[in-house]
Amino acid sequence: MRLPPHPGLDLLRFVEEQPGPVRRWVVRLLLALKRPGEAWAVARAALAGKRVRARDRATILWGARHALTPPPLPSGEAEAGLSLRVATPAEILSGGIGPSEIVVLTASGHSLVQGAATALEQTFAAEPGLGAVYGDAVLLGPGGKPILPVLRPAFDPDYLLAADYIGPVVAFRRAVLDRFGLDPSLPGAEAADLLLRLAAEDPTAVRHLPRRLSTWSPFGAAPPEGWAPSRRTLAERHLAGAGHVEAAGGILTLRRDLPAPPLATLIIPTRDRIELLRACIESLRAHTDWPAFEIIVCDNDSRQPRTLAYLQRLAGEGIRVLPCPGPFNFAAMNNRAAAEARGALLVFVNNDVVARRSDWLRRMAEEALRPEVGAVGAKLLDVRERIQHGGIVLGTGGLVTHAHRHFPGTATGYLASLRATHRVSAVTAACLAVQASKFRAVGGFDEAAFAVDFNDVDLCLRLEAAGYRTMMVPGAVLSHHEAASRRWNPEARLRHEAEVAALRARWGPRLEADPWYHPDFDPRAGTYVRLRAWKGAVSR
Repeated sequence: MRLPPHPGLDLLRFVEEQPGPVRRWVVRLLLALKRPGEAWAVARAALAGKRVRARDRATILWGARHALTPPPLPSGEAEAGLSLRVATPAEILSGGIGPSEIVVLTASGHSLVQGAATALEQTFAAEPGLGAVYGDAVLLGPGGKPILPVLRPAFDPDYLLAADYIGPVVAFRRAVLDRFGLDPSLPGAEAADLLLRLAAEDPTAVRHLPRRLSTWSPFGAAPPEGWAPSRRTLAERHLAGAGHVEAAGGILTLRRDLPAPPLATLIIPTRDRIELLRACIESLRAHTDWPAFEIIVCDNDSRQPRTLAYLQRLAGEGIRVLPCPGPFNFAAMNNRAAAEARGALLVFVNNDVVARRSDWLRRMAEEALRPEVGAVGAKLLDVRERIQHGGIVLGTGGLVTHAHRHFPGTATGYLASLRATHRVSAVTAACLAVQASKFRAVGGFDEAAFAVDFNDVDLCLRLEAAGYRTMMVPGAVLSHHEAASRRWNPEARLRHEAEVAALRARWGPRLEADPWYHPDFDPRAGTYVRLRAWKGAVSR
């Protein structure tokens, strides 16, 4: 499906990346012939009636794609709210909205669905402190047929500045409008501007209501012509002269000035596997434009003569090699190195990670050094050039899952989330940046409960509990040969099961609902792949 050519619709470009059925089956056939062992594993699981296993193996072989068929819209016209008025910014600015207690900003091409007005009135009545509420939408095709759900996460000012994921349909209390007013110099971005100003004063005053409130018909009415410059102006105001804005279509990247970049300490745990370590070290040296960094290699009982000789050579070249003997404890090794790090910025890097572009650390540091930000993650690609990590989603795949895993490495991502810097619940420690002071303030990694797995998720959630945001920076791109250095055995599996139990015990309620991922996505499938089942849905 091709969308009209307007940067305001770049948020939805992911639908244009979907291959048609013929191309999809041709690619599947070619991959099956290229990897017959994996194809046979898919067939064997399907023949045995193990649908979940077959689906998971098929995703690994053929990659992930969006299969997001929206449920039918509720029948009937949108009802008239007793205390609610729907109006465009022009109508509001002209004073033509009357005495309504709730005002819903809208724009051409957007309409409330049946039941939306009642839901909004009930939400505001139940929560007196709310100043603004936004919900989800359904994209309509040229014939008015629902073709795509627009499912939004919780309010995230960074995401909103990068990509207008909320859109123009937002309900405000009249008191908020009277107090803050709309900025007439920002055509098309009035709602975003008002949300940002309101949330800057009280972040709890903005709420996402996870239900369909409106339809969006981009084929009938594109955003106003002033949309793109208005959004850029909004982002530049936010930076207040301490950075600049990079634009690619409708997606913005806020690059923040760092007048005095601090020393960064790159921490790499390893045990033998010299081919991985060498590739990692050489890539970091060749593709890191940060002005000052040190590298600490945590050596966990390497035995191979080639590895020992390489470590000795690294030590002679100024890289610190820190002996970490004993049973493998990823968290403890990183904690020990962090305690000896000289850098004000800690960057944890797996030995199976390879830097691809020289600006990866600078892009992560620009976020990590903000006072309100804790952990920062990067976009990681696997050996097949597909997404390995795009942030961590809680409550999916049985516990946690990497966002957009197995999607193409060039994918835009659902609502441009593989291009726009945004908030997530957690990021992987395979490449994680955090200020040393914040890391130490929360006690570092929990090496007792999470020696190997979930120490990164636990760290991010403890940083969040301390008031810090966890950010995903898609502009920082590296490769990750995940688990290339891991060896599973019965002891490792028992340890993993214990760490699963520990994560559930500590963060059970938080794992049940990830505010940065919509509850309407199927938690049993890969992230952003398909919706929960609804009556009349066709399985694909």
